[in-house]
Amino acid sequence: MKTTINTFKEKKSKEKIAILTCYDYYTATLMNNSDIDAILIGDSLGNVFKGEGNTLAVTIDEIIYHTKAVKRGAFDKFIISDMPFMSYKISAKKSVINAGKIVKYGGADAVKMEGGVEICNEIRAVIRADIPVCGHLGLTPQAINLFGGNKVQGKTYEKAKEILESALALEDAGVFAIVLECIPQDLAKLITERLSIPTIGIGAGVYTDGQVLVVNDILGTYDKTPPKFSKKFCNADIEIKNGVESYIRSVKESSFPTSANVFTSIDRDVIEKLDK
Repeated sequence: MKTTINTFKEKKSKEKIAILTCYDYYTATLMNNSDIDAILIGDSLGNVFKGEGNTLAVTIDEIIYHTKAVKRGAFDKFIISDMPFMSYKISAKKSVINAGKIVKYGGADAVKMEGGVEICNEIRAVIRADIPVCGHLGLTPQAINLFGGNKVQGKTYEKAKEILESALALEDAGVFAIVLECIPQDLAKLITERLSIPTIGIGAGVYTDGQVLVVNDILGTYDKTPPKFSKKFCNADIEIKNGVESYIRSVKESSFPTSANVFTSIDRDVIEKLDK
């Protein structure tokens, strides 16, 4: 049965929620045949798909493009798409328009918005437009310049209190779940216990209601060192490299293509006439 926003709440404190990012049709088809609870088209595509240093250059059109590709492959899965930098904090009206584009043209089931108390008006406006919203607190990558880099958030009383208050405010605004990124485990545990909606951790420890990771990190197909909070669950990069090297050798040695890989359905007299 396909996950819905109701499923998220039902699984709260009962069953862990597993989410992965995805950016392409092929990977989406593999996920569609798995028990993954939801798929995130993250603006992390700026890093792992486009090779950029951060997520800031990702556009609405790119999110829609990748959402459409993933939706075709993972048609049975709950799709959440990131609202990219500067697509929603401008105004409530702009937020609704851009969220609407992602759902209408991309096919997303929900959108994710980074930020706390300061974006509650925008979140409410998007939800009033009948678009489910997932929140995102802690290390919010779109604020990387404000944070001065990718740093753990919420280590002091003031910062931890700010994140907790924002989590409560987001719940009140109507989000169906909140991603907690790179915050101390005990703070994530406290927030999870205080909320009636699920928390999804990424670098927030084991006590959240679920986890989300970048698919390229868990497969080992990203050329950068994965962050501390991630884990390589297989070495697909080695298999891909071996496959590429095997192909190159076969071409150089003329062992590929073989008779099984060529088309021979042409009469010999046709070739002879062409040769003349």
